[in-house]
Amino acid sequence: MKKILIIGAGFSGAVVANSLAKTGRYSIDVIDERNHIGGNCHTERDKETGIMVHKYGPHIFHTSNKLVWDYVNQFDRFHPFVNRVKSIYNGQVYSLPINLHTINQFYGKALSPGEAIDWIQSKGDKSIQEPKTFEEQAKKFVGEELYKAFFYGYTKKQWGCEPSELPASILKRLPVRFSYDDNYYNDRYQGIPENGYSYVIERILAHDLIRVKLNQKFSGESDIDLDYHHIFYTGPIDAFFSFRHGRLGYRTVYFKDFREEGDHQGNPVINYADESVPYTRIHEHKHFTPWESFDKTIYFEEYSKETTETDIPYYPKRLESDLKKLKLYEEEVRLIQKVSFLGRLATYRYLDMHHIIEEALDCAAKFLESDKSV
Repeated sequence: MKKILIIGAGFSGAVVANSLAKTGRYSIDVIDERNHIGGNCHTERDKETGIMVHKYGPHIFHTSNKLVWDYVNQFDRFHPFVNRVKSIYNGQVYSLPINLHTINQFYGKALSPGEAIDWIQSKGDKSIQEPKTFEEQAKKFVGEELYKAFFYGYTKKQWGCEPSELPASILKRLPVRFSYDDNYYNDRYQGIPENGYSYVIERILAHDLIRVKLNQKFSGESDIDLDYHHIFYTGPIDAFFSFRHGRLGYRTVYFKDFREEGDHQGNPVINYADESVPYTRIHEHKHFTPWESFDKTIYFEEYSKETTETDIPYYPKRLESDLKKLKLYEEEVRLIQKVSFLGRLATYRYLDMHHIIEEALDCAAKFLESDKSV
């Protein structure tokens, strides 16, 4: 039986492990340097309140890929969940993403959808033809006033720099709607697992041919065990090569947690758009499980900062200097035999959970196809 090593017990590693184990042809070791499975999707019950807590920030599963939706629903029941984010700016609560209600409330209007389209177009900066930066994209998209209200302060806190230094591609992910639809996502399927994400991943890894070893650090290229037939690596690509071309830029986040009686904010996530507020958002965890009821509550203030050597990397910055380094690392990857790089950190891309699962299923399928004759 061929031995497989998988570094990382998040969705990427778990899905590949499950796909290979089901064939009965592989013995699989999954290692993770943390003391739990699930990576940044890890959830656990708070001992004091009993609330299911998203330990590394909010995760709402959303996809339009039925194959991926059906896949995760094998392992737990996903309750329907619509993410309705609010934003506080200048002492007022607004609905995100920017929609017809946001526009009418902000400008004190009662515009119809057609009137709102004309209104926003009139606000856009027509001098910007091809936006190159986040700031240019926002000003062209929604104009100076909405940009300053909902994007400038929040983005500056989130990324630690002026929005004019960020690529326009970051903002292209954020929709503007000319209806009263305040669903943050457009995907057909949206939900949260009844027993949490770590339970889902635990079920994915529950196979006799899979062994999970926690608190075990992988040191990268120098730590490759030649006894393994193949290795799947889901950690940071720069760490695998001992940062020989320099560290890739990430933003990380940290949380301050609070507990109190009752309900703190009445919503799962509220953004704080004012630059003067030090945190970017507050997430109140009991609102992610509306099918449960709790007398107490637990909420996290989320802060953003630069990633140091001891921090968990979250969001790839992908600035020009980062992409130059990434190209050098990708050239190194192409020279390595018997190692596959997959997932957010190993490919240095921002990926949602459904993207990660889809790519992991595809990676496993391609490997199994190529390994038939070996």
